[in-house]
Amino acid sequence: MSFEAAVHAKAIVLDKLSLDMTAAAGSGHPSSAMSLGHIVTVLMYDVMRWDPKNPGDRRSDRLVLSEGHAVPIIYAAFADLGGYFGKPGNLRPVTVDDLKLLRAAACELDGHPNPMEGFPFFDAATGSLGQGLSVAAGLALAARADGLDRRFYCIIGDGESREGQIWEAIDFIADHRLANVCPIFNCNGAGQSDKVSPQQSADTLTRKLEAAGYEVGVIDGHDPDAIRRSLERFAERAGGDKPTAIVARTVKGWGSATVMSGNWHGKPATGESLAKAKAELDERRVQLVRSIGAAEGFFKLKSPAGHAPARAEAGDTPSFTEAMRRYDMASVVQKGTWATRKAYGVALRTLGHSNPNVVVLDADVKNSTFAETFSKDADLADRYFECRIAEQNMFSAAAGLSAAGKIPFCSTFAKFVTRAYDQIEMAINSGANLKIVGSHAGISLAADGPSQMAMPDVAWFRSLATMKDHRGNPGCYLLQPSDAFAAYALTMAMAEYEGACYMRTLRNDTEFLYDDSTVFNLGGFEVLTKGRDLLIVASGYMVHEANKCLDALDKAGIDATLVDLYSIPFDAEKLLDLANANNGMILTVEDNYGGGIGSAVADALTEDGGSFTLEQMFVRRIPKSARTADEVLKMCGLHATDIVQSACRMLQVAEL
Repeated sequence: MSFEAAVHAKAIVLDKLSLDMTAAAGSGHPSSAMSLGHIVTVLMYDVMRWDPKNPGDRRSDRLVLSEGHAVPIIYAAFADLGGYFGKPGNLRPVTVDDLKLLRAAACELDGHPNPMEGFPFFDAATGSLGQGLSVAAGLALAARADGLDRRFYCIIGDGESREGQIWEAIDFIADHRLANVCPIFNCNGAGQSDKVSPQQSADTLTRKLEAAGYEVGVIDGHDPDAIRRSLERFAERAGGDKPTAIVARTVKGWGSATVMSGNWHGKPATGESLAKAKAELDERRVQLVRSIGAAEGFFKLKSPAGHAPARAEAGDTPSFTEAMRRYDMASVVQKGTWATRKAYGVALRTLGHSNPNVVVLDADVKNSTFAETFSKDADLADRYFECRIAEQNMFSAAAGLSAAGKIPFCSTFAKFVTRAYDQIEMAINSGANLKIVGSHAGISLAADGPSQMAMPDVAWFRSLATMKDHRGNPGCYLLQPSDAFAAYALTMAMAEYEGACYMRTLRNDTEFLYDDSTVFNLGGFEVLTKGRDLLIVASGYMVHEANKCLDALDKAGIDATLVDLYSIPFDAEKLLDLANANNGMILTVEDNYGGGIGSAVADALTEDGGSFTLEQMFVRRIPKSARTADEVLKMCGLHATDIVQSACRMLQVAEL
């Protein structure tokens, strides 16, 4: 049997399995899967260097299926090759019977790829279109850092290529000379509801890729020899500087006139349609494979080579004061005020020297986020990756870096983090050890106005903190340090924690409230003053604003407790004890839109079921530019004087 005949025969077997499993599931995308039958066969049976019994091997080549809905074709090949799946410590071969459980709650074969559900062949959850190529780029960065000869293949739908993130990743791969990443565009010409735009045609995609500096191989995606030649060409160039891409002209539902006609996107063939489609594939096999016999035994998989790097152990880190001395900034500590974003930069640099797994990404604002403190250190510069103004690509690339064992810290303005909510959620679904730092958070930014102020971010990240990830931990910790000591310590805590964290930092300098003796834990909070009449709960910049109120409240006869709620989630029982010690009177203060710490406290009170009075202060209007933080706080009713008024009104005390 020739290579061409073997690939045709195997692709038809896989196509039929795709039809069967989606029919059994009652949902799925068999037509998209069938457009990839030949490409997947050549990749997984002939070209990729990997071991089906150890699909997560960090030495192996990787396939990222950005076109996640086409995953039945991968599951089919994986089962045919005897690939192992399951949770760590409980791996077993996938069987054809397992395929019939596609999309079932008790089965690891999810409707779209997700390694955390027990399919370690993949490195990231995909299915929200446009993200896979960025993940592949992150994996490639990690391979370079580890000195590994690995290749990364990413299959992208032509309709999907309309997503801007695809082109962010195309540029990023070229910028960083990641010639070991191969984007494969599956150009079957059909989207979900209609034909793709001419802007996503094979010809137009080819011109776009060539304009971006890629060598492009345009092939018939159902021609085994052409597929193999194009992939061999990529392998030859994988060690160079110029990237390669493949544009494959394919047919949705290839091999079956039934599935090729009409719109079968997301619709399985069942009953007579299923039988007819499989019969048509059998007829196609007879036409294409003249020699007798099956493809079994024809292919010989290539094993990964070399040694997977051991995960480097982290060393001890100095205190904030010691780190500042080390970097000749002891005078800052003596001054007593500094911005949390600057403390984050010092923490990054310190982490970089103590933990070789830490890498840093930024989106062209490193001189504002202070990630440049890391990038300008000659010993760390090769672990810094500039992403330019492309936040979506940055977070998905970080997911790839995490999958390869790195600890990625991603920074940009907190406002611009909101552009990538989908990418962050998908990274969390993937189990990514993602550390996100948004600077210039809240309205204290003042002069730049609302286009630069993050205000809905707290509510969004707080929602992720309400659920559990695959490890049973909070989906994401939301951290809001109020001073430099807290920012430094929480950055260290983020690095030690296995899971997602989001930390907001401030542009403005703030007064030191703490010292090296204060211990900051994820899930904790600090009590700055203890009273008996009113519990004030604040975070970030508003801790300082609330702190200004204490003397005025004391003069009004209100003895207040002030809590710095720097973490969500937090120790609810401990906070409720404080609330009860203050007659159940609670005032929350935050410089962002609602749904943040006030809502988190409200949920804790509701779950307790006790008798409490809660008033929430947050930004209730769209702010505008102001010259100072005081001006914008007054504009939004969050100035210290406003806090005093709210407290007096709650306790029915006349303000002095």
